[in-house]
Amino acid sequence: MTKFTRRSLIKFLYISIDVFFIGFSLFVASWVNEGKLAFDLNIRTFFLSEVNAYRTVFFSWFLILILFCNSYGLYQTRRDVLEGIELWLVVKSVLLSSLTMAVFIYITKTEGFPRSIFIVATLFNIIFLFAWRYLKRRFVESLVASGYNNDNVLIVGAGKIGLLLQEEMQRRPGLGLKVIGFLDDFKTNDLPHSQVKILGKLSDFVDVARREFVHKVFITIHPDSQVFLKLLEDAKDINIDVRVVPQGFGLTSGEFHKFNIGIVPVLEYCDTESTRRQVGKRLFDFLVSFLTILVSWPLFLFIAMTIKLDSPGPIFYASRRYGRHGKIFHMYKFRSMHKDAEQDLAKLRDKNEADGPIFKMKDDPRITRVGVFLRKYSMDELPQIFNVLKGEMSMVGPRPFPIDQIEKEDLKQLKRLEVRPGMTGLWQIRGRSDLAFSRLIKWDIWYINNWSFWLDIYIMFQTIPIVVEGKGAY
Repeated sequence: MTKFTRRSLIKFLYISIDVFFIGFSLFVASWVNEGKLAFDLNIRTFFLSEVNAYRTVFFSWFLILILFCNSYGLYQTRRDVLEGIELWLVVKSVLLSSLTMAVFIYITKTEGFPRSIFIVATLFNIIFLFAWRYLKRRFVESLVASGYNNDNVLIVGAGKIGLLLQEEMQRRPGLGLKVIGFLDDFKTNDLPHSQVKILGKLSDFVDVARREFVHKVFITIHPDSQVFLKLLEDAKDINIDVRVVPQGFGLTSGEFHKFNIGIVPVLEYCDTESTRRQVGKRLFDFLVSFLTILVSWPLFLFIAMTIKLDSPGPIFYASRRYGRHGKIFHMYKFRSMHKDAEQDLAKLRDKNEADGPIFKMKDDPRITRVGVFLRKYSMDELPQIFNVLKGEMSMVGPRPFPIDQIEKEDLKQLKRLEVRPGMTGLWQIRGRSDLAFSRLIKWDIWYINNWSFWLDIYIMFQTIPIVVEGKGAY
């Protein structure tokens, strides 16, 4: 079976699944509002019978929604697209198709079409079209992680960016990118903390690529233009895909956008500090925190009662932290230590297990019985949702450090204070308390330089399994 045939079959399968769920959504929306229809509802009357005066609307909705989904690439298996982006593409496709149908109903003067069916069908389409794609993503990732349809990857450049890229690929086996080695003109020894070896210099590209059956090459350095063009030509000759990490990506803010000026492609480095994005982030934080408080108040009450029953002292603990632009605020937590923990800290300083100015100790004797459980699953952090609601923190952002533990640091000069601290962040999904202090700072700076709404959604999705498993927290 050729690659084109396989892609065509997959696209046909995806469209067929969408057709089923679109029809199901429309039928269920009509069934919920059956009293507003002028005919007896069943599968035959809904799709085939002339007694259904809205058949044209429903079939047009099928067609238009599928066309929008196709235009946004939703009928492809794209492993490198984040879940949040796929959800947004589904939402955009459904809303645009619904808007188109509203215009269609007005132009064709279709009388009596219930608005409740229109609204419910739109909601169900969003839920079902994303739900099956989410399950499909999990299934495909499990297949790929087991070795199905993997690509051998060669990385050009064994510096910090090259090693970081290798690490990210290893963290995501569902991408199906197996790093077989590096090419580097200046490093010839085995790399520390890496199981992947340097296989040669840039001039050895063709020989290495053929010998190791390379499918894709990632260029993480920016060699002389002649060397770069030679790499591109050689890759084209042996039919290997080339991907390039943008120069200075760790120092830039926001996303990269490609556009053309005439026939010349241009890569734009976008600034994340625009007012529009900051307002959007704050609005998202407010809505999520408000809804979370409405839903979680029974859990808050239960935790509060267990803390009171377990040990004497207050339910909440307020810690002074640096916020955005160095503004000091009180960060709320459920108390997980006995009430005299602050006074006992001086006695434990020499047992600090963290490599930076912050204090961390796995078997801290100050932690209560309930506190051990709360810390393992990060439930002691839940009251910070009120900090988010007040605008002192964000759902996602750099970690807020205790002032008294890092007073020696020149915090007002740190880039990490340009944004609000977060309840979760890259440090949370990269190791939590097991993460070295220098690494934590590095991830915070990278997050600030590369912030986007979809990065926040991705981090929030990835935080859930990390917290449920209770890894790296103490």
